[in-house]
Amino acid sequence: MTDQDVAPAPDRAFQCEACGGVSEYAPGTYALRCPYCKHEQDITPIPRQVTEHPIEELAALPHRAIAPDQVKTYTCPGCHAVTESDTLSDKCPFCATPLVSDASGTERVVPEAVLPFGVSRDQARDALAKWTSSRWFAPDELKKVTEAETFRGSYLPHWTYDAQTSTRYAGRRGDYYWVEEKDSEGRTRQVRHTNWQPAFGTVDRFFDDVLVPGSGQVPEKELDKLTPWPLEETVPYQEEYLAGFRTVRYDIEPEAGLESAKARMAPVIRADCKRDIGGNEQRVLSMSTSYSALTYKLVLLPVWFLTYLHAGKTWSVMVNARTGEVIGERPYSATKITLASVGGALLIALVVLLVMMLRN
Repeated sequence: MTDQDVAPAPDRAFQCEACGGVSEYAPGTYALRCPYCKHEQDITPIPRQVTEHPIEELAALPHRAIAPDQVKTYTCPGCHAVTESDTLSDKCPFCATPLVSDASGTERVVPEAVLPFGVSRDQARDALAKWTSSRWFAPDELKKVTEAETFRGSYLPHWTYDAQTSTRYAGRRGDYYWVEEKDSEGRTRQVRHTNWQPAFGTVDRFFDDVLVPGSGQVPEKELDKLTPWPLEETVPYQEEYLAGFRTVRYDIEPEAGLESAKARMAPVIRADCKRDIGGNEQRVLSMSTSYSALTYKLVLLPVWFLTYLHAGKTWSVMVNARTGEVIGERPYSATKITLASVGGALLIALVVLLVMMLRN
């Protein structure tokens, strides 16, 4: 049976206690807020802690890849429209009612933790305004995007991994020494040389929460620019935090994510080996790493997305919805660059003229 075959299930309706409307999660709080009457009701925390799962548990889970084009069927609790989406949460395209799916019904791995939105839409717009105002040579039209109502909040899936590592290495240690030598004119000078010796050893390191994107929808290099994430502020996964936001399903399996995590650990381990070798220079020729106490979890991280058009081209901006960090593309104003170049040339010419006048 595929996701398309699953019958529509009654999706969660976060009913407002005051007016009966459907509430949404309010960023920066631990509450749901009704968009109609503004009434807030606290999210009752579930009685459990965020848990790291042993990697061995994956062997007992179904071995299936999550196809990006698999869809979920939603029945809107507001207008009762039946729609399809490839997300864990979204908004009804007809009445904008929050739709949140039961992840345990279709996902191989259910989210363990969520880092709730801490930056509201207005705060994200303010952060974007500061970002645009600090961009040199940006066209004036860029500042207008801060007034647009095109911000979209999404939770992006990420894997985190813990691991105890032990690495045996082979390398070479270089120690400097100086020899007094004479040059072709008979002058004496100190010349540095390097004495290389074989080096062998073992280094141990514990890695905590190595973060790897769980979806390929956003380039990994771009997501890395949003770091660091305050992962210590995550809370146990609850559907209430997703209400009103889009939640992307993971399409990178945890086994593949683990290999990416090991690749991220490797430079750190190599640096440990160099420190262990000591000396003035170090060369690491080989490393053999064993991993133990491997654990993983799926965590949802919040991002505000903005896409805008300028000069017939699409530009994208992302805002870390916990720290307010802004990254993105932006156009350059040819007029401003030309004026700056002309101004710089005139300034140089003026300085040269003043120097000549002073000399005369």
